[in-house]
Amino acid sequence: MDMRLAVYGLLCEAARTAFPALKDTDLPGPEALEFPPDSKLGDFAFPCFRLARPLRLAPDRIAAAIAAAANQPQLATAQAVGGYVNFFFHRGHFAKAVLEEISEKGAAYGSQGDQGKTVVLDYSSINIAKRFHIGHLSTTVLGHSLKRIYTHLGWRAIGINHLGDWGTQFGKMIAAFKRWGDWQMLEAGGVEALNALYVRFHQEEEKNPALTEEGRAWFRKIEEGDSEALSIFNRFKELTLAYAQTVYEQLGISFDSYDGEAFFNDKMDRVIEELRQKNLLKPDQGAYVVDLEPYKMPPCLILKSDGATLYATRDLAAALWRKDTYGFDQCLYVVAYQQNLHFKQVFKVLELMGYDWAATQMRHVAFGMVSFEGQAMSTREGNVVHLDELLARAVQKAREIMQVKSPNLADEEALSLAARQVGIGAVVFTTLLNNRIKDIDFWWERALNFDGDTGPYTQYAHARCCSLLARAGDIQAQPDYAALENDEAQAVLRLLSRFPEVITSAMADAEPSYITRATLEVAKAFNKYYYEHRILEGEAGAIAARVLLTRATREVLALGLYLIGVDAPRQM
Repeated sequence: MDMRLAVYGLLCEAARTAFPALKDTDLPGPEALEFPPDSKLGDFAFPCFRLARPLRLAPDRIAAAIAAAANQPQLATAQAVGGYVNFFFHRGHFAKAVLEEISEKGAAYGSQGDQGKTVVLDYSSINIAKRFHIGHLSTTVLGHSLKRIYTHLGWRAIGINHLGDWGTQFGKMIAAFKRWGDWQMLEAGGVEALNALYVRFHQEEEKNPALTEEGRAWFRKIEEGDSEALSIFNRFKELTLAYAQTVYEQLGISFDSYDGEAFFNDKMDRVIEELRQKNLLKPDQGAYVVDLEPYKMPPCLILKSDGATLYATRDLAAALWRKDTYGFDQCLYVVAYQQNLHFKQVFKVLELMGYDWAATQMRHVAFGMVSFEGQAMSTREGNVVHLDELLARAVQKAREIMQVKSPNLADEEALSLAARQVGIGAVVFTTLLNNRIKDIDFWWERALNFDGDTGPYTQYAHARCCSLLARAGDIQAQPDYAALENDEAQAVLRLLSRFPEVITSAMADAEPSYITRATLEVAKAFNKYYYEHRILEGEAGAIAARVLLTRATREVLALGLYLIGVDAPRQM
């Protein structure tokens, strides 16, 4: 049962009884019901201020009349407090309704049917011939979580890894490979060997400027489709993607497309021609721009003076191609906040080209920066934490902690699995714990704490539920929901009942942290309940009800962790 809709029905019935002249159009929708800041004030509250004008009465008088007319005690009782009507659920009925719904829907709890809509998500977007570093973490796990959230809510979600695979630097890499490399070295060294070649080229270039033209010449060969240049370049891509796949597999991430900058090389003429035809392309000191001064933005550079295209040109081409190919209803770019202006310009240019959907369907999902234990990341200064190394260290640290905390995991296979789930889960959970626009300072002590606002704490609550349910076995007794009328059980039930709304809000605001926080709160509430009540002791009906609550908690914890891309261990 959707408790919001049920209470809303009670509210509407009482309002019409109290005020027969009230029009249906005067009543707001179910979203007008608020969650009181304190459960002592009710489970839902309706502010009557919005009815003051049509009824020409003071809000407190309206609240008193509606509360007096509310008459469904098996659902909820109503109480007037100031200008609010506070609704208190019938605790046993509430427990039954929530637990039966979760039991029926299981992992589909909070999901919605096929919405017939498509979202395209552009995230991670790695660069060829470079290793992941911790700065790639946010875009990767944010995009992955959003894809799962949209899918859960009935959307077709297309995940795109827009590869950084175009530019003069790749010509320089081929030049370096031809001079100092060979395939055996690259097969053995992978991306590290590629990067070493690139670094060496720049060092030699400072002493021998002629190398610059050599690199440009190889890039021109790539542009012209030279078979040797393309063969080498494509092999660089394969090596990079093979390395990247090892990282993505650890995070449980896959993509539907790896089409990057190179893919759109032959798709930019359409953009340039359309801009010319619509008189939007203006000369500017030899280059060509779209003037955005009327929109309080600097001009959007489309073509450099040498005729070369830029990121904006390629993003315009990509947006048009994605719209034509996928027919998306939303297109999200999960990219750091430093690119705010870039995306504002791209979206505005699309609008000026006559594509009205750009104003409502294109969205930049910005996020803050990542530092490591107080140190800002800087590639130039060599202060970089590579993501594969971070994940490996997380697993090892989790293993060391669990060897002390969980001696019951004597089986090597079980310990290794749990260490991987907890270690990697801690990294992802920490990244998605706070509002995405906030900067993140990653500390091992915080991330792997089993007693704080962390992934391991939340995962442990799930494992505890699994252990309880295994010990409970098959319960045949009819549940006595009166056993769940205590404050601790009701606190858990309130959080479980609100979880579907959290998922919907997370999608609307592109904010997975809502789910991370809500899942953590479920874990906290259940742990408090666990310490206050003996779940598997007492009358059979009471045990059956408490086991149902435990099972529902496990389902929601597993769902919440899944939606943010974290595994839910069955034992820790």
